[in-house]
Amino acid sequence: MTYAIFTLLLLIVVFMIFYFKNKKSSTTLKPDSSAENEMKQYRFMLEQHVSFYRALNANEKIIFESEVLEFLSKVKIIGVDFDAEDLDRVLVAASAVIPLFAFHDWFYPNLDIVEMYADTFNHDFETSGANRQILGMVGSGVMNGRMALSRKALHVGFSNETDKRNTAIHEFIHLIDKSDGATDGVPEILLDKHTALPWLEFIREKIADIHEGASDIDNYGGTSETEFFAVAAEYFFERPELFEQKHPILFQKMVTMFRREPVLNSFSNFDLPGRNALCFCGSGKKYKRCCGG
Repeated sequence: MTYAIFTLLLLIVVFMIFYFKNKKSSTTLKPDSSAENEMKQYRFMLEQHVSFYRALNANEKIIFESEVLEFLSKVKIIGVDFDAEDLDRVLVAASAVIPLFAFHDWFYPNLDIVEMYADTFNHDFETSGANRQILGMVGSGVMNGRMALSRKALHVGFSNETDKRNTAIHEFIHLIDKSDGATDGVPEILLDKHTALPWLEFIREKIADIHEGASDIDNYGGTSETEFFAVAAEYFFERPELFEQKHPILFQKMVTMFRREPVLNSFSNFDLPGRNALCFCGSGKKYKRCCGG
């Protein structure tokens, strides 16, 4: 009797081991091939179109990619009267990540949706008729949690690396500025209370330079402290070398604010590596086995 019970218990134990081992094997999550392929495609787009990303080292690129994915998981991006494409979404996300790349624990709490228009629009969001001069917009009231953005301006901002302008980055700078409740050119996330007043006084001097024709910062930056901050930030991220040359003190202040000195690649045309060359993404694999697969 004892031997029979022992045999039965042994059989039960063997069965349980076999059952759970096979259950674990059958329920182990396999890599999501569709998500992996999607990230490869996003990586290719970033490498091809975003100079800021190209200039990062391999580890920084991984961080940038994860922040792009996080943004896309939290913010809805839609086209108005057209279907938004993956490249549209990637460029919007990159525009959001670039100014806050050194702030990994901060996200845009004041944005839920980005609505893209094919080209310029007016204050009533009309895309035909007169007074269609707006490229991007954020604000209060009906604009709470919302950004309106010209798709054409979005793409031009990343394709033209010599014009000191990037509309999407400009609008995200406004959202950063707005996050403390006041869109005034003095964002609390970037400035502590001890540096806020000196910063405000400094940018007012720079605005005076614009009015006097003694600055190469776009004239739109002279309309207010808010617009100066956004226009200067565009310039800072778009043409950092020239910005440092023309505005060394302002450049250093913005390096301190954004906690990073942007160093962009000097090339704008992206050449694919050979099939047997190492992939540009830093994986260590051959291009044909990685992003070129």
